[in-house]
Amino acid sequence: MGESVAEATLTTWLKEVGDVIEMDEAVFEIATDKVDSEVPSEVDGVLVEKLFEIDDVIKVGQTVAIIEINGAGDHTSETVELEATADVPVAQVKAVEKTVEIAKQDASPAIIDFKESDRFYSPLVKNIAKQEGISVAELDAISGTGSEGRVTKNDILEYIADRKYAKDQVSNVAQGVSETSVQKPTPVKSPEVKPNVGVAQTVNGDEHIPLTRMGKLIAHHMTASLATSAHVQSFVEVDVTKVVNWRNKVKDSFEKREGEKLTFTPIFMEAVALALKKYPMINISLEGDTVIKKKNINIGMAAALPDGNLIVPVIKNADQLNLVGMAKAVNDLAKRARTNALKPDEVKEGTYTVTNVGTFGSIFGTPIINQPQVGILALGAIRKIPAVVETKEGDFIAIRSKMYLSHSYDHRVVNGALGGMFVKAVADYLEAWDVNREV
Repeated sequence: MGESVAEATLTTWLKEVGDVIEMDEAVFEIATDKVDSEVPSEVDGVLVEKLFEIDDVIKVGQTVAIIEINGAGDHTSETVELEATADVPVAQVKAVEKTVEIAKQDASPAIIDFKESDRFYSPLVKNIAKQEGISVAELDAISGTGSEGRVTKNDILEYIADRKYAKDQVSNVAQGVSETSVQKPTPVKSPEVKPNVGVAQTVNGDEHIPLTRMGKLIAHHMTASLATSAHVQSFVEVDVTKVVNWRNKVKDSFEKREGEKLTFTPIFMEAVALALKKYPMINISLEGDTVIKKKNINIGMAAALPDGNLIVPVIKNADQLNLVGMAKAVNDLAKRARTNALKPDEVKEGTYTVTNVGTFGSIFGTPIINQPQVGILALGAIRKIPAVVETKEGDFIAIRSKMYLSHSYDHRVVNGALGGMFVKAVADYLEAWDVNREV
């Protein structure tokens, strides 16, 4: 879980008590405000106890399940912890922690000081290393294929195999045992896991569809925002003809060179980032009677999901990205949002949000502020319309590409002047676009 995540909801148990679990196999699923994640086991073993039920809220650092590791004469329990969980009786938690601590003390691995390394190693990898006498220096030299470069069970077994260990010894080590083989329990087939979603019912011809978990969260978040912030809107019409013509000119070469599509979104994000630097009092939040002026400019981009829900991945330090970097960040986050592959920390710490209502043909909208931020910008559809063009030779009617920018802001801390100047700064940047710009 990301550092900013404090808790999550347990949505599904993927394993039942008695099930055999392999390392890196998902044990349960959790959900934060908007992201669902599977939690994998870091060891091979058998699930012996579940400490939480579905829909329980789990806080960071709490123990969620106990997995028994089968060894030669040893009974060692490893805990699956969520670096996010619910309120369990203190006595129960202490009893479990005591049991685990005693079990760990009963184990008899070789003495290897892992404090010499700054790298993370799972309990299973450490046990294998101790059994085989692999030094910390050797472990640090192994190229990990796991998350964030972690050394997995397979990585260390391949390393051992390269050292010409026999296959049966490798198998024994993988189960955390010595030369005496211990038969693995017969796997217990897990029951079919049903989605944690209510069933639609038909009443008098009307279909009653329960809200999904995410739908409930969004509904609460939106109503809470309206109850918290004094919403005011400012609208600006923008001539983006230069932007449209420039993008049409460079998009093919950009895609060929970078392997990425150049959409309008990164261009708008760049304009918003520049406007936030110019007007930093839009890049704030309000806590009680204290205004917090944010150091970083982290722009959220609202994205519609295939199931009709909404998610807001965040581009961190958006003002530090050039257009190429912005395009790559936008495309990556948008793609992973649609496939539910975002990490929890990638939807946190936003300081301002942009939503593209023009994607669905809307010319403008009045978006609801994404708390605890104080502003959100809606991008309307780009349309070709007849417009008056002022020149030195006089005024003319011409076909121009235009769009509306709709800025919703919290009138408790952002007055009309600041709110209007900010959205006008975004418009001015787009209208002054350099048609000869290299990218």
